[in-house]
Amino acid sequence: METKEKYMRRALELAAMGEGRTSPNPMVGCVIVKDGRIISEGYHEKYGEYHAERNALLRCEEDPAGADLYVTLEPCCHHGKTPPCTDIIIEKKIGRVFVGGLDSNPLVAGKGVAILRNSGIEVETGILEEDCLKLNEVFYHFISTGTPFVAAKYAMSADGRIACATGDSKWITGEDARRQVHMLRKRYSGILVGIGTVIADDPMLNCREEEGVDPVRIVCDSNLRIPMDSQIVKTAGEIPTIVAAAERTLLTSEGRAKAGELTSAGVTVLTAGGAGEGEETDLKNLMGQLAERKIDSVLIEGGSRINASAFASRIVNKVYAYVGGVIIGGEKAPGPVGGEGARTMADAVRLRDTCVSSIGEDICITGYPAYPEDE
Repeated sequence: METKEKYMRRALELAAMGEGRTSPNPMVGCVIVKDGRIISEGYHEKYGEYHAERNALLRCEEDPAGADLYVTLEPCCHHGKTPPCTDIIIEKKIGRVFVGGLDSNPLVAGKGVAILRNSGIEVETGILEEDCLKLNEVFYHFISTGTPFVAAKYAMSADGRIACATGDSKWITGEDARRQVHMLRKRYSGILVGIGTVIADDPMLNCREEEGVDPVRIVCDSNLRIPMDSQIVKTAGEIPTIVAAAERTLLTSEGRAKAGELTSAGVTVLTAGGAGEGEETDLKNLMGQLAERKIDSVLIEGGSRINASAFASRIVNKVYAYVGGVIIGGEKAPGPVGGEGARTMADAVRLRDTCVSSIGEDICITGYPAYPEDE
C-alpha cells in the first residue's frame, strides 16, 4: 500500500469512530505525519464539537510546522458551531494537505482547498476518494437533496419469506446477523416501522450495542392505533419517538384525544398526508418533516406493507437484505415487499453496486435501488 493511502486508511478508521454521534455533520478523520511518523490523530467526535483537523492539531505534542495532514473530507472554511479548520491548518504552518473527498456543502465545496492553496500550502485531493465518499453517503445525500437517506432492512429465509404463515418470525437469521442490525441502528438517525410491527412484536427499536446511540423511533400509524402500554410509548420520555398519523384521523375527536395522550407520554405526533378515507400516511411528506428536524437518515425495519409503501414512494436509497439459511415454504407466508408489485420485469426495482457478505451462517446483500425510469 502506498504511503498516502496508508495514512488515509488510518484517517478513515478514525472517522468511523464518530459513527452515530456527528449527524447531521459528516464523519471525518485526520492524521498528521512528520518525518515519516504519525505525530497526532483526531476525528469529529460529536456534533457541535471541534472537527477532526482541529482536534488533531490541538492535541499534537510536537511542532506540526511543515508536517503533512491527511483528512478524509475537505477542511471547512466557514464559521459554524466551531471555527474554520482552514484557519488552524494555516496557523500551525502545515506543509501539505492530502484530502479524501471534497465537501458538497455549498458553504465549503472546493473553497477550503482554494484557501489553503492561496496560503501557499500544497494540497492533493482524491486520496481513496471512493472510500471517503461512501463513508459519508448519508451526509452527501442529505446535503444535496435535503431529504433523509433511507435504507430498507429486512431478513428473509432462503426461499424469500419474512415469516411463517402463522406470523412467527423468530428467528430467521442468527445472532451474528442480528448483532449487525444493531450496528445499523447506531449508524442511522431514525428507525421507522409500521403500526403492524408495533402491535405484533411490541419492539423497543433501540440500539443494544455497547456505546450505541439510540435512533429516533418513527411509527407510521395512520389511525393512531398504537397501544399506550406499548414499550415504545412507555419509553418515549427516554428515547425520542415520533408517530405519524393520517390527517383525517386528527380531524376526529377520538383522534385528537389519542394524540393528546401520546403527547403527554412524550411522543411527537405528526400529520403526514392521508386526508381521504382509507389513505395512509404519505412517506414523502413524512421524510420532508423529518429533514426539518435534522434527521438525515432513516432505517426502515418494518414488514412487507411498509416496505411496499416505501418502494412505491421511491424513497429507498439503499437495501440491506439478510438471508437466513432456512426454508419456510407456504403460499401464504409473506415476502419482504408486499403490495401489488411490478406488473412486468421492466417495472421492477433493480439493485446496483451490489455486495454480498457472509455473517455467520447467513448472508447480507446490500445494494442501491435503481427505479425503472432512472436506468
